[in-house]
Amino acid sequence: MNSSWQRFSRWLKAHLVLIGGLLVIVYMFIPISVVVLMSFNKPDSKLVYKFDAFTLQNWLHPCADPSMCHAVRRSIEIGLLATIVATVLGTLMAFALVRHRFEGRGAANLIIFMPMASPEIVMGSSLLALFVASGFGGQLGFGTILIAHIMFCLSFVVVTVRARLAGLDNNLEQAAMDLYATEAQTFRRITFPLVFPGILGAALLSFSLSFDDFIITNLNAGNTTTFPMYVWGVAQRGVPMQVNVIGTLMFIISIVIVVGAEINRRRQEKALA
Repeated sequence: MNSSWQRFSRWLKAHLVLIGGLLVIVYMFIPISVVVLMSFNKPDSKLVYKFDAFTLQNWLHPCADPSMCHAVRRSIEIGLLATIVATVLGTLMAFALVRHRFEGRGAANLIIFMPMASPEIVMGSSLLALFVASGFGGQLGFGTILIAHIMFCLSFVVVTVRARLAGLDNNLEQAAMDLYATEAQTFRRITFPLVFPGILGAALLSFSLSFDDFIITNLNAGNTTTFPMYVWGVAQRGVPMQVNVIGTLMFIISIVIVVGAEINRRRQEKALA
């Protein structure tokens, strides 16, 4: 009995980190599993959030409430535009901060980090005050939301791409140029492919943050309604089950992108081997 307990203790110590990681993953996936389950729910009452009966109608008719699909489309439009602009500007800023030395570089790093460290209510109210002082107080809407999302996504892009650049081996670029590659060719064939995973990760993070944001958006939205604002509004009178369909779709799309990127990475590693 004592020897069995000792073997179990040694096994537990050897796999403690793995067990802890699995428990954390299970804990994180519990809310997602509830969302997936509720997407197949036919509730008896909108005021009570519980599973009553199985149905496929939520998936067959996701736009039963046209205003919800309009809000989803608006969130996707803002998210894509904010992601494109923030990724381009953030990537350029990351290259400048990592590859060049200039006056005020330390201050620039601090300023870029500040939006990430600031509470959203502070940033949202500050942007609202800026728009009002600039004469946009009566024109809050799509444009002001887009500007706000670009501003807070920019910091995350810079930090993500900068971390990828800092881990690159400069000898690869120097070897390419020693083989008579021009700077443009070196960037296109060596630097950009190596940095691209970081850029892609930053873009996906930016879109997720933009699509999910509520506090900053709510303060600067005017009469424009995004998907998080729609959910907050209908929560007072009963959340339609189609909201869970949209949440499940976004989760599935995220998983497909991550798994696809991992499969592509492993194929590239095998090809190089």
